[in-house]
Amino acid sequence: MFLYNFCPTCKSELELLDDGYQHCVNTECNYIHYGNPIPVVAAIIEYGEEQVLLAHNVAWPEKWYALITGFLEKGEHPEYAVVREVKEETNLDCEIGSFIGHYTFRRMNQIILAYHVKAWGDIQLNEELDDYKLVPFGKVKTWPGGTGKALKHFLESKGYEVEEIPFN
Repeated sequence: MFLYNFCPTCKSELELLDDGYQHCVNTECNYIHYGNPIPVVAAIIEYGEEQVLLAHNVAWPEKWYALITGFLEKGEHPEYAVVREVKEETNLDCEIGSFIGHYTFRRMNQIILAYHVKAWGDIQLNEELDDYKLVPFGKVKTWPGGTGKALKHFLESKGYEVEEIPFN
């Protein structure tokens, strides 16, 4: 959860109490910052014949590859957001295959809405990404985090046995 120093209502200080929430010290205000999770979409991109596109973010360790993800914009429908994110980050056109599920990513205080999409076109990564891999469904190794769980559930639903690798 992201912590704030001051109340957005009255500008008094906030303090973290035993209930895990930040409370305004001004007893006339009584604002509580609950730190609701941030909605994020994730795309399990099927590109070609039963291959998934995994991308490397420039800010990540060298070996980490994952799904295309992004934040929902105000008022945006999740299905539109996932198509937009795929286009923005890979330049691929896509169509929704199915909704895979929702997953928590506690460390980042996010709720992930994962979709399978079928994509086509020429892959051109944006500035957030510096590499990608096309991995056959049967050779994908998942990870224990939120998007890794979504990918695992998707592959298992297609009849694949999935190996999970630890974060390190």
